[in-house]
Amino acid sequence: MTGFPGFASRLSGLPAPATIEMARRARALRAEGKSVISLALGEPDFPTPAIAIEAAHQAALAGQTKYPPVDGTSAMKDAIIRKFERDNGLSFSNDEIIVSNGGKQIIFNAFMATINPGDEIIVPTPYWVSYPLIARMFGGVPVHPVCHEEDGFRLKADALEAVITERSTWLVLNFPNNPSGAVCTEEDLRAIADVVRKYPKLRILSDEIYEHLVFDGNRHISIAAIAPDLRDRILTLNGVAKAFAMTGWRVGYAGGNRELIDAMRTVQGNATSGVCTIAQAAAAAALNGSLDTVEVMINTYSRRRLMVADALRNIPGVTCATPPGAFYAYPGIAKCLGKTTKSGRFLSTDVNFALALLEEANIATVPGAAFGLSPYLRLSCATSDETLKEACDRIRYFVETLT
Repeated sequence: MTGFPGFASRLSGLPAPATIEMARRARALRAEGKSVISLALGEPDFPTPAIAIEAAHQAALAGQTKYPPVDGTSAMKDAIIRKFERDNGLSFSNDEIIVSNGGKQIIFNAFMATINPGDEIIVPTPYWVSYPLIARMFGGVPVHPVCHEEDGFRLKADALEAVITERSTWLVLNFPNNPSGAVCTEEDLRAIADVVRKYPKLRILSDEIYEHLVFDGNRHISIAAIAPDLRDRILTLNGVAKAFAMTGWRVGYAGGNRELIDAMRTVQGNATSGVCTIAQAAAAAALNGSLDTVEVMINTYSRRRLMVADALRNIPGVTCATPPGAFYAYPGIAKCLGKTTKSGRFLSTDVNFALALLEEANIATVPGAAFGLSPYLRLSCATSDETLKEACDRIRYFVETLT
């Protein structure tokens, strides 16, 4: 007998996240000498704040290079507790906080600790690609109420209630939303909370990683703040990746019910243990510091998303709502399907469109199918104005040459 004996059945049919796959394809084409513009990954193009870098440097010099506590250093937890109180009106104790290797590990820990095969995980569409993929790893069954463009891609209470069953264990909320940029109003969240109250076994994972990136007078509200009676059923997730341009530092965190946090700590302790001490020192400094650098990012992203949405709307056959949050555009391309590219490719889906756009126009985007809602594309606006203008010009030429 030769060859590798095989893989776990849980990996069957489990793809790599489409965002990562499209970025990989873009890098491969660049390696061939192609002038590829990648708008596939949601990664800020700003530097990490100087205060965070200096804190990391000082932590290393001070010898903070030993094994950390599994659930986070005291300094990091204190910073998180202050942040939740200051920004979200949420009060947590030290043992209700966990620090993980990015926000994605928070989701992994929580789902591994709670999901049994056959449990249903409610993930409204459009969704960030990893929520249903992680749920499926543990035998969870993703269920997808649709957030319609005419509703601003916000989750409506009736759509939520229509999909809840006795097997529903988690509701995932991600507002401001990746990929659509949708921001739920207080009225939306109160209506969602009213639905959740009817189902005592249903937990909420509220992913608020884009909380600071809101525009046009919109504001972010934590559902845990307006539904304190549901406190023990809400896990509030956040991190320093987006607002503080610290994607590579890999620091996410969450506050929630003590028993759930204990279970998540057990999962993490047997997987990765604690987060890099130097990264935690940097993240704590960012959370404790001024939001001046965040304000600069907000103003820049606001200008860019207006520029991109306007440019896309002026392309015949393309629609694009102006996103009120995050740093993405989510244009609709329904009228571009059923056509053929200059090289003879027939475009029947947004997946076909995205692949053709990459290979023929050298623009990497992510098809809406990856986010559960087609036919759309997700474009990251977290790059320079010049790059975004060139990308929109190439998209216009690609669309105008379809026949």
